[in-house]
Amino acid sequence: MQVKVSHSSQTEAVVVVIASDEDLKAIKAQVLTKFQTSVKVPGFRAGNVPANVLEKHVDQNTFQNEFLESAIEQLYVQAINSQKLRPVSRPQISVKKFVPFNTLEFEATLPVIGEIKLADYKIIKKAKPVIKITAKDIDEVIKSLQARMSDKKDVDRAAKTNDQVYIDFKGVDAKGKPVNGADGKDYPLIIGSKQFIPGFEDNLIGLKANEDKTFTLTFPKDYGIKALANKKVTFTASVTKVQEVTEPIVDDEFATKVGPFKTVEELKTDIKTQVTLERQKETDRIFQNELIQEISDKSSLVVPDILVNDQLDQMEQEERQNLTYRGQTWQEHLDAEGVTDEQHREQNRPKALERIKASLVMAEIAEAEKLDVTPKELDLRMQLLKGQYQDATMQVELDKPEARRDIAGRILTEKTLERLTNYASK
Repeated sequence: MQVKVSHSSQTEAVVVVIASDEDLKAIKAQVLTKFQTSVKVPGFRAGNVPANVLEKHVDQNTFQNEFLESAIEQLYVQAINSQKLRPVSRPQISVKKFVPFNTLEFEATLPVIGEIKLADYKIIKKAKPVIKITAKDIDEVIKSLQARMSDKKDVDRAAKTNDQVYIDFKGVDAKGKPVNGADGKDYPLIIGSKQFIPGFEDNLIGLKANEDKTFTLTFPKDYGIKALANKKVTFTASVTKVQEVTEPIVDDEFATKVGPFKTVEELKTDIKTQVTLERQKETDRIFQNELIQEISDKSSLVVPDILVNDQLDQMEQEERQNLTYRGQTWQEHLDAEGVTDEQHREQNRPKALERIKASLVMAEIAEAEKLDVTPKELDLRMQLLKGQYQDATMQVELDKPEARRDIAGRILTEKTLERLTNYASK
């Protein structure tokens, strides 16, 4: 087989394959065996027909089509492997010459990952942050537990700080038009919890059940939703219920109600352990992301557009799913952000490119470090996952080949991150 490769761009290769006689003879024999059980030849038992006899009895159009399909598939794979090309999608095939069973030349045009020039990741050093859990951190968790276990009693009086009120509210702009994301119904709110923008909760103080109030506030400049940042909104809030909140005293009895603890000190010790684990996990995640980002930024590669577009599709699908859980439509989300569908997609393009680049760099490092996942490692992880998820549907999902590939990819990523962390910490 002869293979000629040219590049129309850094991310597109054109591969010309000219098959040899030996290649075509072997492929012809393979394809012919597929007809052994389906073609009946008088005087021979199925599966025992000599090849030269069988060939005369098969439908020639079907035989040639299957031969051509099989030859292109096999020779294409051999060609890209021999040239160490990394395709990112199926190729466009153009048959240039074909004489059944003895001549075949075809051209494959395919998007590929170009040359990746890795940064010298072994010399990049980065200090891991030290985890410190303070008494304030523990007190915040206890305060949260107090709020969760508090007693709430309906009262017939004006609301004050630390009360819980249930409110219906809506916001309109200067033209009286409803503002997306500035409304709610039967919403429970602790006055003084600072869940809402500055000034909102203060305006509820003094209101009784079935009373309402209209007031105008300006959203903070750094508000998470861009369309609302620094925007003046006029709210009308109606209080439907006022509740007095009584928090339990933090004593040993409180500790026994929270969990399997006999004393407050045991509770605090457990809280410190759990907060430390959570903080360490989050710190490690941030450390690793920053490390990968630095290596990726210092590496050189050109990402095929098809990979970026696929990543954008995936990001949008995840975002749409999250919006569904929150009860918001895609159009409402776009309106709140003040962008069109296309503008939203383009805003996400840099992040998509960043993700793909980091993924390719990680894969290149794993190959350079000769890291892999053994069948035993994969089987053990799959067993652990099946032990965690007893749901029958999830068990079926975990048995699928794509699930095994996904889990294998995760394990390889974990190994690569561990190796990079070791290099950075030395």
